[in-house]
Amino acid sequence: MRQVQLSDVEERVYDAVAALEARGQVPYPDLIAEEAGLTEEQLRAPLHQLTEKNLLHREDSPMAGLDFGPRFCARQMA
Repeated sequence: MRQVQLSDVEERVYDAVAALEARGQVPYPDLIAEEAGLTEEQLRAPLHQLTEKNLLHREDSPMAGLDFGPRFCARQMA
């Protein structure tokens, strides 16, 4: 099993997404930034990196006509 190396910021962002999901909140970027203690601008790079590492996946709004923006869902780390 391969261990994925995360930077401190990536780990904070992943943990923020997981915490939001655990509380039943939708992990939209503004909530992730608030939970991680970052600005939305600072959040862009770690979200992209975690998505590339296959630890987060992006979902667009499932309801036609209602776009609240993308949300990011955590994948379980094995």
